[in-house]
Amino acid sequence: MNIKEELYKQCELYVNKRLQTVEETITSHQKALQSETKSSAGDKHETGRAMLQLEMEKASQQLSGIAQMKETLAKINTDTTSRIAHLGSVVITTSTINYFISVSVGLLTFKNKKYFAISPSSPIGRLILGKKEGESFEFNGAKNIIKEIF
Repeated sequence: MNIKEELYKQCELYVNKRLQTVEETITSHQKALQSETKSSAGDKHETGRAMLQLEMEKASQQLSGIAQMKETLAKINTDTTSRIAHLGSVVITTSTINYFISVSVGLLTFKNKKYFAISPSSPIGRLILGKKEGESFEFNGAKNIIKEIF
């Protein structure tokens, strides 16, 4: 298995775990809402329901974000290579940080090497997109030179 395929699988696993967690949260909140019964403490009951509603809305927003991540991953072809950084590129730099332009997952490892899965719309992603091997970019005051893109 090549680096790109492995990093892609790790991103996919992360997104699927997040989806499962959010779905479990939604199910739990739905059950809690259904089991809420009117008590003599009416205000307390209403406050509890309102809090659950807010949590449900937050979970729905997370679900939407996960759907976007899944769409982004679906656009990546792990078989293509290009010397220009784009969605799906693995970017090797002269610093100790390498990147996989995909979805914002954070640190991934493959064969004891560290890669950061970043979104193309993230600040660092926007700096790297369209760059070629040998070009440089500066992020957080540190200059990086792109050694290899595949």
